[in-house]
Amino acid sequence: MFSKLLIANRGEIAVRIIKTCKRLGISTVAVYSEADVSAMHVKLADEAYEVGGARVHESYLNLEKIIEIAKKTRAEAIHPGYGLLSENPILAERCEEEGIVFIGPAADVIAQMGSKIESRKTMIQAGVPVVPGIVAPIPTAEEAKEIAKSIGYPLMLKASAGGGGIGMQVVDNEQMLIQAFRNNQTRAKNFFGNDEMYMEKLVANAHHIEIQVLADSFGNTVYLWERECSVQRRNQKVIEEAPSPFVSEQTRRKMGEIAVKAAKAIGYKNAGTIEFLVDEQENFYFLEMNTRLQVEHPVTEAITGLDLVEHQLRVAYGEALSFTQGEVDRNGHAIEARIYAEDPKTFFPSPGEIQFLQLPSSLRIDHFLEEGLRITPFYDPMMAKVIAHGANREEAMQQLRAALEEIKIEGIKTNIPMLLQVLQDEVFKSGIYTTSFVSKRLIQK
Repeated sequence: MFSKLLIANRGEIAVRIIKTCKRLGISTVAVYSEADVSAMHVKLADEAYEVGGARVHESYLNLEKIIEIAKKTRAEAIHPGYGLLSENPILAERCEEEGIVFIGPAADVIAQMGSKIESRKTMIQAGVPVVPGIVAPIPTAEEAKEIAKSIGYPLMLKASAGGGGIGMQVVDNEQMLIQAFRNNQTRAKNFFGNDEMYMEKLVANAHHIEIQVLADSFGNTVYLWERECSVQRRNQKVIEEAPSPFVSEQTRRKMGEIAVKAAKAIGYKNAGTIEFLVDEQENFYFLEMNTRLQVEHPVTEAITGLDLVEHQLRVAYGEALSFTQGEVDRNGHAIEARIYAEDPKTFFPSPGEIQFLQLPSSLRIDHFLEEGLRITPFYDPMMAKVIAHGANREEAMQQLRAALEEIKIEGIKTNIPMLLQVLQDEVFKSGIYTTSFVSKRLIQK
């Protein structure tokens, strides 16, 4: 196994990776910005080095500085976490050039799946069902208007690059399309340096279901069941659970088999996630592939008993998977709630200093919080993830609700009131909720 690993990330995911490394006896190197000099991941790592200013482009996106620190500390590998540089093929390329192991798939696979347009083409060729739409970028709003006539409204306008809901918008008519196209094209250019846009048919009353896959260098690929991710605000997930309370056992296994087929078609290695939209009749369509560890990976860990970071490291080190598809467990039910520093009514970020903190110890909480910590406006406002695991869905929901009621974070606003509202909602309790849940059940109240 590796003796030293650099973690090219911050916050709760950096802390989470460090914990697995400590258990495996791997020395860790942290990088931090000026704003994160006293952050938890800095304190927990064996070594820590400043990588730049407070803003992400000055620090956590400073790819060459990160490579420089990895070489200086003789780190054998780099784990990118999620977000930031995790799906940047240039980081994977530079690691290969410098003889550093990148914890993830090959650069060409990242690039191929990083473009929603190219990934659609690849999946179509592999025989994977995709949402009806186009497989070429749309350069202008006028051309988008003509193409929309063949797709039909309502439709989904998307930026080809990036993620996190940026550059994505539901469009109901031609007038809305023209304005949305120009605005989202500008946002995509600013956030991702790529203003390519494309469109696809809107799948009404859809469930967002994703399949976790894991593949080694010996041709072994398995799926680790699915996650239901339909509770979203601004196209970003808020609550995730496994297994999905909606999909049938037949659909569950069929989606898993298709996900494995898709991963093998692109020569995928390491942990990855195939995301699908599933309609009311359980027809499913490829949405995108995330070539990294997902924020919501703990719910999969809870029901399978696997440490995904450990298996990422083992695969990257050159080991074969130690289990087969038939040996992948599925025990009980897990639900994860993301805690954001934001106004629960407007979803606007709420930076500030944490003056008082109380977290329960009865269940898993991935976080980087402590009293006196200043939540800055420079980074994503997600602060923690609360993961409940019970014998069944009802037990997991009760555990999560009790934990959220016990949490006290003073000095900033959080979305905990919204999370509790979700858990008490009758539609959510039924398990038959869709991606429109937040807008229809919460925002309109």
